[in-house]
Amino acid sequence: MAVIAFVNQKGGVAKSTSAVHFAYWLSQKRQKHVVVVDGDAQRSSSQWLAGMEMEETEIPCQVLSGPDALLEELPNLAEQYEYAIVDAPAGLAEETRAILFRCDLAVIPVQPSGVDLRSASDAMRLVKQAQSVRGGLPKAAAFLSRAVKGTRLKDEALSLLGKIERATLLQSVVHQRQVVADTSGQSATVWEMSGQPARDAAKEFETLFTEILSLL
Repeated sequence: MAVIAFVNQKGGVAKSTSAVHFAYWLSQKRQKHVVVVDGDAQRSSSQWLAGMEMEETEIPCQVLSGPDALLEELPNLAEQYEYAIVDAPAGLAEETRAILFRCDLAVIPVQPSGVDLRSASDAMRLVKQAQSVRGGLPKAAAFLSRAVKGTRLKDEALSLLGKIERATLLQSVVHQRQVVADTSGQSATVWEMSGQPARDAAKEFETLFTEILSLL
């Protein structure tokens, strides 16, 4: 009964990666009834899921194009599933506004760069507009993705993210790893990949997703 959306105006910040991994974790590791909503014109999430082999039941995916479809169908999906995970499009389009008017929680992945931090602020501006109309919803959270350990840039980015008003800065950080970048091309998640980097990434994702659920 919860709609959780991964949003950011900038592409390549791990929206699809986060959405697919979150849905997989909820479905396969937590045995929740989950649907993925692919609102991105590139159809990254739906194509990714179509090629995956599931341990348990397959994760359904609904492609919704256009703001009207999102506004009309997201409430229906929320009634049918425990969680609807939305992969929002890049850009601050009307589709993003529609998603923010229907989701319970907007999660903003941010890479540690000046451009990404500015785009996160722009995304939060849209979130605040939705909050003002909806009386506080959606809740908002940001997390650092594709960070490099031990760098000043990572520390500076965390400091700046912590100053974004009306958004929770998640303590979890997902670090840059080649194994995570490889998952989409292999139609897999890090839980299905071998090696220590995959296990380390899986631990980070699990910590992140547990923290996200705690906000609901």
